[in-house]
Amino acid sequence: MHRFRAARSVVLTVVLLAATTLAARSEEAGVSEDAILFGQAAALEGPSSALGQRMRQGIVAAFTEINAKGGVHGRKLQLISRDDGYDPDRSVAQTLRLIEDDKVFALIGAVGTPTAMATIPITSAKNIPFIGPFTGAEFLRDLELPNVVNIRASYGAEAEAWIKHLTEDRKFTRIGIFYQDDSFGRDGLLGVKRALARRGLELAAEGTFERNTRAVAAAWRMIKRAEPEAIVMVGTYGPCAEFIKLAHRSGFYPTFVNISFVGANALATELGPEGEGVIVSQVVPFPWDRSLKLVADYQAAQAAFDPTLTPDFVSLEGYLSGRLAAAALEKAGPNPTRASLLRAINDIGRFDISGNTVTVGTRMIDTPPRVFLTVIQKDGTFKAVDRL
Repeated sequence: MHRFRAARSVVLTVVLLAATTLAARSEEAGVSEDAILFGQAAALEGPSSALGQRMRQGIVAAFTEINAKGGVHGRKLQLISRDDGYDPDRSVAQTLRLIEDDKVFALIGAVGTPTAMATIPITSAKNIPFIGPFTGAEFLRDLELPNVVNIRASYGAEAEAWIKHLTEDRKFTRIGIFYQDDSFGRDGLLGVKRALARRGLELAAEGTFERNTRAVAAAWRMIKRAEPEAIVMVGTYGPCAEFIKLAHRSGFYPTFVNISFVGANALATELGPEGEGVIVSQVVPFPWDRSLKLVADYQAAQAAFDPTLTPDFVSLEGYLSGRLAAAALEKAGPNPTRASLLRAINDIGRFDISGNTVTVGTRMIDTPPRVFLTVIQKDGTFKAVDRL
């Protein structure tokens, strides 16, 4: 059954493309007279599916909003999403399908560090725009990768925010880490070690788990011995929730701090009442704060696309990615190419998206994206951490 599901592609399109649409007059792949086609390879099924699905929902909401206003230079924006199950090998296969079979113009909303590590060589070799990946991996911030368009803060910046709060606000010195045993987890681990070293501290304990599993008992035993005051977590919502519940069942209640990639709303849902007090760092504005024009526009766009959807940090990030892609296409002119889109993004470097400034490329060095901490309440809602 698993093999069948892994082999089966989940193809989701905003609008079914007629064959004539792809037989475009433009020489650039994915650009026709009336449409521009984007592709997403992400987890749409399996244990991390909420991440890919919500990124997709946000992107489609943005595209729906743009299309309702006539599109970009008369072309509607369309998305094909393919399921990679948060698996690097499958992500390579699905990315190649999007590029070679679907002939997409650009990739958007990919999910994960290990998957990105596997697919970036393909996209970079072809100079295909890789917009808004849902990962804060440091390697994606290499200026030698001009086709990668990051909109979120790095995991190193998130780690610095955690350790600053835990050591300066909470006065903790014994901090452990629970992380996914792959490139994603090790990226977070390095960020935490560096943040601690800046304060003359070292990790009290560390434990790992395997991607796409909830096998966390061994990691819990390793970390528990050190009795840390706080445990920072670099993983997805399933195993992180499992770990927190296991700790609580053992009568142990340290402060838990999660990375934005966890999927904050999915984590809160998994934990239920046990989520109270769990901290999650965020890299996008509060998706319920309608006093922000960006959030009001996002909520309206999401309701127009699917009234049953609720606000969510991940889908807001997808929405931002979709709006950024549209804004850059406007600047690229009426005959966009992949090269002209990337040139527009990297030359401008700063885009106003509904009053929210998104900084990309080299501009990120001087104006890094914001990180803030939130804490889960008893009812599963979030509020900002008071002190930082």
